[in-house]
Amino acid sequence: MKLKTKLPLLFLLMFLQMFLLIAIFFVLYIKSLVADEGHMWLGNIFSPVHFQMLLLLSILMGFMFVVLTVYFHFNITKPIQTLNLRLTKVNLGHSRTPLHLRRKDEIGELYNHFNNMEERLYQAHKEQVDMIAAIAHDLKTPLTTITGFVELLSIQKNLTERETQEYYELIIKKSKHMVELIDAFSMFTKNELTLETVNMKPVEAYRLFENIADEYEIELSGFDYKLTWKHSFNPNQFIMMNEHMIRRVFGNLFSNAVRYGGKKNLNVYLSGYTQGNYAYFQVEDDGIGVPYQDLSSLFLKFFTVDKSRQTNNGGSGLGLASSKLIIEHHGGEITAFHSDHGGLGIRFALPLAV
Repeated sequence: MKLKTKLPLLFLLMFLQMFLLIAIFFVLYIKSLVADEGHMWLGNIFSPVHFQMLLLLSILMGFMFVVLTVYFHFNITKPIQTLNLRLTKVNLGHSRTPLHLRRKDEIGELYNHFNNMEERLYQAHKEQVDMIAAIAHDLKTPLTTITGFVELLSIQKNLTERETQEYYELIIKKSKHMVELIDAFSMFTKNELTLETVNMKPVEAYRLFENIADEYEIELSGFDYKLTWKHSFNPNQFIMMNEHMIRRVFGNLFSNAVRYGGKKNLNVYLSGYTQGNYAYFQVEDDGIGVPYQDLSSLFLKFFTVDKSRQTNNGGSGLGLASSKLIIEHHGGEITAFHSDHGGLGIRFALPLAV
């Protein structure tokens, strides 16, 4: 029972008990007056019988006060004190055991909200630490290479012009890779800030799908890859979205397939359909796929299945994390799965406009 219901009922019960006790006292008092007609009213008040009745009434009211105080202490004051104590001991560096309170009222909801808040803070802190570690790792690798080549150029004085030029080209390549990484980090942060003020408008699902299919069918053919697509959207089905952001999601998914498909003559499959009040889009490939244990981690910031593949193929490990951020801001969800075609499949859903 909620406190907003429980407390008024408790006070009402206490009031009725007090009213009943006072009523009983006055009934007995009136009876005593009738029985002792010859005595003065003032004398009746201070008679031993009346004094005992007043004493009993005071004891009962005191007992009710004690019961009410104990109830408030154990049901309201103590849980809040426990919560305040826990707030003073919040440590983002360590995950703590959640507070348990088997109550369905507002205090129980407060505990649940606090546990969720503490878990989100811990996860946010962990993501920040992982982000710093990932940035340090991704920048350290090209910096180490650049430092090695520069030292080699300064020490080796008898290098041929061709060897010197090759080293310079490698330094330039690694420097550009660093710039790309920094740009990717900046873009991800910018996306998080931009999403707070992004404008939504109704977009026809049918038109969006076919535009995306036509665009990437041409782009993938340039890599000698084939795009096969199909959908079941109707012309009158609309989705509230920021089209630029959703197109960026498609770009991330197709880019991910091209970079990590891991085979020549890659086949990519794009499909769309509606189910309930949602429009679903799927991008699949017949590449080497992703291990099952890594599927749930694909949307974490800076996560890559194989660091060597990331280094060789480019990318920052932010594409799918950025896609998840955009889709969830649109009220949808995105998941990864093993495709029936043998590779990786990414499916995201967006709510249809009512």
